[in-house]
Amino acid sequence: MEELLSVPGGKACATNQVLYNLAARGIEYDLLGWSAEHAMPIMAYSPLGNDNRMLHHPELNRIARARGATAAQVALAFVLARPGVVAIPKATGLDHVTENRAAAELTLTAEEHAALDAAFPPPRRKQALEMI
Repeated sequence: MEELLSVPGGKACATNQVLYNLAARGIEYDLLGWSAEHAMPIMAYSPLGNDNRMLHHPELNRIARARGATAAQVALAFVLARPGVVAIPKATGLDHVTENRAAAELTLTAEEHAALDAAFPPPRRKQALEMI
């Protein structure tokens, strides 16, 4: 991103689209902070994971049941809770759109964030960005 911003026209970049979800949290180490400092929004692709395995995690489902939500809504709410992050979840029909939209109304508690951090640990060091 620094290289992009240094070339002619690079500062016209409107967002940085990266893989970001509970199971792919590498951007939290330094990219989220850098993006905030440069007023560069993050567009999270695949915020629900790319193979549905993440959505079957017991802790994610425990939180979802306790909140009367789906695992997808909790996972999406987690991503949307980050300042400067927008998400582009897959939606194959009106039901999907409705479910995704409801996630924007779900505010996770500090305890739920801590439980998700334990189940899906944030990065402890710089790492290459994951891609699918």
